[in-house]
Amino acid sequence: MAKVTFLNPEFFWLFLLIPVAIAWLFWKRNQQSATLKMSSIQGFKNSDSFLTKLKPFLNVFRILALSSLIVAMARPRTVDVKKKTKTTKGVDIVMAVDVSGSMLAKDLKPNRMEALKRVAADFVEERVNDRIGLVVYASEAYTKTPVTSDKAVILDAIRSIKYDNVLQDGTGIGMGLATAVNRLKDSQAKSKVIILLTDGVNNAGFIEPETAADIAKQYGIKVYTIGIGTNGMAMFPYAIAPNGDFLFQMTKVEIDEQLMKSIASKTDGKYFRATSNSKLAEIYAAINKLETTEIEELKFYDYDEKYRPFVWLAGFLLLLEVGLRNTVFRSFI
Repeated sequence: MAKVTFLNPEFFWLFLLIPVAIAWLFWKRNQQSATLKMSSIQGFKNSDSFLTKLKPFLNVFRILALSSLIVAMARPRTVDVKKKTKTTKGVDIVMAVDVSGSMLAKDLKPNRMEALKRVAADFVEERVNDRIGLVVYASEAYTKTPVTSDKAVILDAIRSIKYDNVLQDGTGIGMGLATAVNRLKDSQAKSKVIILLTDGVNNAGFIEPETAADIAKQYGIKVYTIGIGTNGMAMFPYAIAPNGDFLFQMTKVEIDEQLMKSIASKTDGKYFRATSNSKLAEIYAAINKLETTEIEELKFYDYDEKYRPFVWLAGFLLLLEVGLRNTVFRSFI
């Protein structure tokens, strides 16, 4: 249902004059009443007709007509607003995710990998107007999903992230970053961003992280780095039991924060440390605010004026009053 608005709502203040108008009509009626002194009214006691009693109500038509005119002057109308959104500056984002065995550590709940998947999925759903890709890496790296605007595809890719034997275990930060840069180097987007997440120290791959960062800077790609893991000790997987389950033991958490800070600083990005599920969510929310998409929203207003029926009603009531006063009620004082 369309919303009714008023172009000139200040005219509603005129309703304050309605009581004054009513008082004036009563005063005028009393002033115009004729008087006749008689010694007795015995013969007139039952002479009042039904029409005589109705005559004072003619003023009601005048008051209603005045009220209707006030509403008409306030210009009631319905507004139908249509919006058209145009993205003027989109952002291309690649998430480079560490999928090494250490991502199964249980310092985040239920583990680092599952916590990341949940937060990353929420992040993707909020980036409605951007293109997003996904790179996974361990000792090697590959593109799980190229940069795409199809959010269903990227969400399916995030949900399918798991630790397996496709990639040799290890942490090749340089490999993950270089692969992500390769997905963005030819992008025509106004802003190009990589979100690089790891939970360890670079110990694999043939591309140095600093070299990959230099390449990212050369292509104007901003890198946000995230170190995931609590401070101190955490339950890490160290072996696989005969039944296929992982065996865990307390191990010291080691994250090369200096390297991650260097990569972020070199590319005009920022480094974050996620020590808990809530902190990880806060980090992605912060990145979401830092990397905004400029959107031009056009609104089209379709107005349907509704004052005419009130004008017609006021005119009808005034004509009705004049007509009755000069016909049916003409002979009555």
